[in-house]
Amino acid sequence: MIIDILFLIVGLALILVGANLLTDGASAVARRWGVSDMVVGLTVVAFGTSAPELVISVVSAIDGSGELAIGNAVGSNIFNVLAIVGITALVRPIKVEKITMSADIPMVILSSLVLLAMGLGPLLGDGESRTLWRSNGIVLLLFFAIFMRYTFAQAKKANPEDSAASDSVKPMPAWKAWLWVVLGLAGLVFGGDKFVDGASGIASALGVGDAIIGLTIVAMGTSLPELATSIAAALKGKPGLAVGNVIGSNIFNIFMVLGVSATIRPLAFGAIGPVDLTVLTAACILFWIFGRFFSTRTITRAEGAVLTAGYAAYVAWLIASTLQA
Repeated sequence: MIIDILFLIVGLALILVGANLLTDGASAVARRWGVSDMVVGLTVVAFGTSAPELVISVVSAIDGSGELAIGNAVGSNIFNVLAIVGITALVRPIKVEKITMSADIPMVILSSLVLLAMGLGPLLGDGESRTLWRSNGIVLLLFFAIFMRYTFAQAKKANPEDSAASDSVKPMPAWKAWLWVVLGLAGLVFGGDKFVDGASGIASALGVGDAIIGLTIVAMGTSLPELATSIAAALKGKPGLAVGNVIGSNIFNIFMVLGVSATIRPLAFGAIGPVDLTVLTAACILFWIFGRFFSTRTITRAEGAVLTAGYAAYVAWLIASTLQA
């Protein structure tokens, strides 16, 4: 048990450090190639914050732990919308851009609905088991390609000075940038392997399934980059950056992370049931409703409190259902 906890901590530390190094190095390389800050922020930086989820889900898929892979993505997205947006709004109300409300958040809702439909396949008369097959993974990757096409189209229309990456992408020598990329990838791969070993070991020792561990400990751990980024943005008086952070991460987690993982190896939903997928979809819809109808495109502190309370209620339900099992 102690060794498993050590693996969990060391693995998570390596993942977070690796993601940071990979993001800094890749951003510097992109800048040297003449790619705009906007494109860097919407692609390289967004990928960097979702790298922990990607690595852990892929490693879990390879190891045959489908529940851990799906639970990681679903749990991270629930944490992003309810906890991160909620806490950030409590720190400072979040002003949401019009284009975000009309296009970006609906894309997040769409990603959740697609996963919900795939998870309810047997109930809808599609197939005999609740599994993300390779064909499903390819469909998710196609959605991701559409999202990236849209992102680049929007980036071309945007003013480079408005990029969220402008203040964070620092120039560095080419050799250092590539060294950061290599070290970052190494940290992600090695850390992801140790993290999955530790999480699975703890689950076995506690008699808890991979699904619960994925939805809670792993999800919260891999969402630390998003949480840190969002809180820092709020404290700097830029809470709106938290919305883009959450949106990009949620879309990446479902369309790319699960798409790649399921393409490598089919993922069984297992204990990741309709309730978890419905909570994710409902959270995204509630996020959109708060920003669209109850205020002038602003997530208020009161709404942030509702979102945060919603996450606490979900975790309480998970714990209660586990104790009853």
